[in-house]
Amino acid sequence: MPHIAYLGPPGTFTEQATRVLTADFQAELVPYETVPRALAALRSGDVLAAGVPVENSVEGSVPVTMDSLVSGDPLIAVGEAMVPVQFDVLVRAGTPVEKVRTIASHPHAIAQVRGWLDRQLPDAELHVASSTAAAAQAVAAGEHDAAISSPLAIEQFAGLERLATGIADTADAVTRFLLLRRPGALPEPTGADRTSVAAVINDEVGALTELLMELSLRGINLSRIESRPTKDRLGEYRFFLDFDGHVADARIGDALMGLRRRCNDVRFLGSYPKADHRPASVRPSASEQAFQASARWLADIREGGSA
Repeated sequence: MPHIAYLGPPGTFTEQATRVLTADFQAELVPYETVPRALAALRSGDVLAAGVPVENSVEGSVPVTMDSLVSGDPLIAVGEAMVPVQFDVLVRAGTPVEKVRTIASHPHAIAQVRGWLDRQLPDAELHVASSTAAAAQAVAAGEHDAAISSPLAIEQFAGLERLATGIADTADAVTRFLLLRRPGALPEPTGADRTSVAAVINDEVGALTELLMELSLRGINLSRIESRPTKDRLGEYRFFLDFDGHVADARIGDALMGLRRRCNDVRFLGSYPKADHRPASVRPSASEQAFQASARWLADIREGGSA
């Protein structure tokens, strides 16, 4: 049975999302302590795929995932899942609220419940954990008094109980997760796809505008743009782009060639079905038919036709 890595320990939102993303085939899910370790296992061939968090509607991107995607051999996304995020406060059985002096969780989780913490546990000391489930594990081991964790975590660690449930400063918060694999056959186009790339632009006036124009001129909807330092030299940034469409689409392929010409480096991160299954809106001039017609027109000219 193939193994699938995910950010562990068991009981994380990432485990929940990875189960959704791998529901159509038999696989054993294996927890890894950090995203870099999960992706290292994927790159080495120890696992078939890896589920990782990439973006939260409240806190934005997950920097460790973005950096890990471009710091080793290429990996590609083959699926995405959106998971609604609300948290439980877990304590050891019998712990009253007045005894909660330390609270542990992942930084994104802490940020999403800070208002609740300020109201309910204003004097508690906050500690960072590698995941929400790791925080619950630490509470079960007696290292902290409470954990901000996913509802799944209480099933994984004995001796815990809920001090509060369903907490979130933003009621409709969601986190986006990706299923990653080593390069190979891509998912077939569905008409409701997303393409992700990472590009390092030239350090010159208008370079970012020119990058965006490659998409705009082809009627491509840009759904996300984030920048991260390349870590090679001060002032050099890598831009992570998500846009509607599949690399098999003519407009997307044409845009990727344009990005490749303009940028110092472009890494293709995958084309995969969108979790919301919402079809891309394509204007007539950017349709497959329009690209095919213009290609035939140019071919006719090159062959000496009257066009």
